[in-house]
Amino acid sequence: MPAKFDVYLFRFFIIWYTIGVFLLSFDLVPPWLEWANVVFLITSGLLAIVFFYRSGSKIKGIFAIVIIFTLSMAIESFGVHTGLFFGDYTYETDFGPKIIGVPITIGFAWIMVMGTSHALAAPIVKLVPRFKALFYAIYGGLVATSLDLILDPFAYEAKQYWVWNQPGLYYGIPFSNFYGWFLLSFLLHIIIYLLYYRNNQWSNLRSSFWSINMVKLYAMMVIMFVIVSLVNQLWLACIVSLSTLLVIYSIYFKLKRTKIDDKSKQKATL
Repeated sequence: MPAKFDVYLFRFFIIWYTIGVFLLSFDLVPPWLEWANVVFLITSGLLAIVFFYRSGSKIKGIFAIVIIFTLSMAIESFGVHTGLFFGDYTYETDFGPKIIGVPITIGFAWIMVMGTSHALAAPIVKLVPRFKALFYAIYGGLVATSLDLILDPFAYEAKQYWVWNQPGLYYGIPFSNFYGWFLLSFLLHIIIYLLYYRNNQWSNLRSSFWSINMVKLYAMMVIMFVIVSLVNQLWLACIVSLSTLLVIYSIYFKLKRTKIDDKSKQKATL
């Protein structure tokens, strides 16, 4: 059974999420309520923090959280100051206190991205007998980057949370942003694999409550951005994002069913 704190935290997020989707969709967020974005990002990151902490070794969980937060903040800072990683961009909205030129909420957002993409990508290791780390990290990087196919058009075109100072073909977003997302998430997935994959199994997926809620959280984030993007007529971003979402979840549930079938066959032979 999950701890009461975990249940209440997830319920709080659901309430905040529902209110946020409504307000963002109809552009009802007044200037004095901009701090709500900070609460939303921190809470979504906190869900993934609890996931890493609860689902396996607590020491490894803390280490994973610190590495993801620190490395993502460092690379985001490098990108903001040089424009060499994600592209040349500037923040237009106050996302809370900054460290080395980057809002700390971005670090929380990256923990959410890694927690959700890890939960969805973890079963993929069953498909390959060798080079599991590489295969998992590539696929996990693609899952994480797929989230940005709707996040950036939403943030840039619909809400102007940040502004790109160089052109790009996809809603004015430079391609460097997407390969920057992939490279960072690929590296972080490699670290997660080295921490948690032992004896052909994941050691940090022991909490069914948090594992399934990470899977739900990824879909919730995509759906929220899609709803707001539909209102703002960002048709291509919605089609691309929903298509990738369908593929990702089809693969996930197919592999999960395969695992259940394998266990049933093993029991039947005993």
